[in-house]
Amino acid sequence: MKYKIIEKATEMFLKLGFKSVTMDDIANEMCISKKTIYKYFENKEILISEGTRAVHEKIHDTINTIVSKNFNAIHENFEIRKMFREMFNSFDNSPVYQLKKHYPEIHNEFICREVDECNAVFRQNIAKGIKEGLYRDNIDIESSVRFYYTLIFNINETTKSEKEVFELEYQALEYHTRALATPKGIKELEKQLEKQLEVNK
Repeated sequence: MKYKIIEKATEMFLKLGFKSVTMDDIANEMCISKKTIYKYFENKEILISEGTRAVHEKIHDTINTIVSKNFNAIHENFEIRKMFREMFNSFDNSPVYQLKKHYPEIHNEFICREVDECNAVFRQNIAKGIKEGLYRDNIDIESSVRFYYTLIFNINETTKSEKEVFELEYQALEYHTRALATPKGIKELEKQLEKQLEVNK
């Protein structure tokens, strides 16, 4: 029951807003008593924290699945962006923006987890791209990782509309890729951008 509550509550938090969804709303949606929810979660903040942890795990399980498919480094990044779009496409507001505004302590906890794991993904992707000849071999990997995650996390924390988040993230990805790419990498980037235009038509 605990995991069913986390799953339903998180779905509602993401869709309707962390602030607006109450424990009564969750209980009514699940046709259970509020007492049942409090049996597992002392308060709403703990439930939100558990929910963000579950979202974090789902995101990184999906990223690991994408990485295991062995796309080239640039294609891989576009597949990861596509995954985020599909996962959060039905939501009007950015979940990260909502968390930071209404539950800053939970937001900070979430960001600490994300930064550690996302940095590892960014670092691995750049090393892969260098090996494939898509990224320049004289890149300062640590600085590039820092620049990129600063861009991505700033977009999510300061942009309310999820649609605008997606648009800015794709622009950031293009910016990041052009900064790293060899001529071979630019060709692959243009290929991925063209595919993206086709999807958006």
